[in-house]
Amino acid sequence: MRTWILAALLPVVLAAQATYKPPRGPDGHPNLNGIWQAMNTANWDLEDHNAQAGPVLALGAEGAEPGGLSVVEGGKIPYRPEALEKRKQNYQNRLKLDPEIYCYLPGVPRATYMPYPFQIFQSDREIAIAYEYDGAFRNIFLKDPGPAPVDTWMGQSVGHWEGDTLVVDVTGLDERTWFDRSGNYHSDQLHVVERYTLRSPEVLWYEATIEDPKVFSRPWKISMPLYRHVEKNAQLMDFKCVEFVEELMYGQYSKKPTK
Repeated sequence: MRTWILAALLPVVLAAQATYKPPRGPDGHPNLNGIWQAMNTANWDLEDHNAQAGPVLALGAEGAEPGGLSVVEGGKIPYRPEALEKRKQNYQNRLKLDPEIYCYLPGVPRATYMPYPFQIFQSDREIAIAYEYDGAFRNIFLKDPGPAPVDTWMGQSVGHWEGDTLVVDVTGLDERTWFDRSGNYHSDQLHVVERYTLRSPEVLWYEATIEDPKVFSRPWKISMPLYRHVEKNAQLMDFKCVEFVEELMYGQYSKKPTK
């Protein structure tokens, strides 16, 4: 009965989203200001995946990995055949190789769908995004400054509006970032084009087209809804995880007590 009701309501919901007229921000464009968060399992794996035990069995169910549906258009990431082996090795060694383990900045698009909220700041002249995870931050240039001078964890973001959609072109991304915890990766040729579109007052539709000719046979796209935090006094909290991993990374260099 529940499935039938949801199926019957879906066309109504989609029609309402298609005709939604978003409120305008100080720049005259749709107002994206607010705290948003993905509610899916893409950070574990962008593709379809079953629930399974986590890599640290001692954590039991607390460390288990939830199942989830693919957010990739077509279901599968189009790896070049020779790149699949590295992806497999990444997964097998994820406790040592995943940048998230070491609190490195997550890069784009991963910062969007980690299990932490982020806040969009939009004025008549500027747009920026602050992430709860590791205090990550992106300034979205509205005037193209030219090629990124160096590769960085969060890359260089240049935005423009196409109708009611904010389009962000991201280049200069550090090749060490991953897309998720399952080892999906890229090279230094990664190019990401994001699209942010308000579908309702509390739903921001997110799409990212990913291109990397070294690793993938063709460009591919992910998409998902992001949900606005509407609770009273919603705010980003601190998750400055560097101190959480200092012992893991540098413990061997610390002074040991003498007997």
